[in-house]
Amino acid sequence: MSDTRQSLSDLAELTTGDAAPAAEAPEAAQPVEPRGGPPAPLREQQIDKQGRAYATGRRKDAVARVWLKPGTGKITVNGRDQSVYFARPTLRLVINQPFDIAERRGQYDVVCSVVGGGLSGQAGAVKHGIAQALSRYEPALRSTVKQAGFLTRDPRVVERKKYGRAKARRSFQFSKR
Repeated sequence: MSDTRQSLSDLAELTTGDAAPAAEAPEAAQPVEPRGGPPAPLREQQIDKQGRAYATGRRKDAVARVWLKPGTGKITVNGRDQSVYFARPTLRLVINQPFDIAERRGQYDVVCSVVGGGLSGQAGAVKHGIAQALSRYEPALRSTVKQAGFLTRDPRVVERKKYGRAKARRSFQFSKR
């Protein structure tokens, strides 16, 4: 057997030889930016005629329509204050998370209408809607809110009940006699 190993100098001789001009890289091709290159361009601010940003948030079976505008930090859900509608402090904590991450607590008024699901799903839908609206009002905050995971819709939903089963997976009680 012959030794088929080649050194770098042998390979360099191949490239310096008379190569066909078609093998060269085309001049129109632009160099690819490295992975840590320049930041992505900012998105455009999306506000309506009243100066509000609109977004839809979803969680489980709940859907929240959210309008965000500069203000004093008042959050209104279905015509009621957040402390009345979401009586549990943990739910109020959930819907204020996007403001805490973006350090904008008390700077925006939120008006939202929520339908479907239970209170926990509705709070998650409002949080998702606030995060979307915040990134539309201030596009510079999008990366901050996205890294926290608030722009991603949580896909987990309740599994449906199957026939021949007591619940989604639970069987009926077995009786030997």
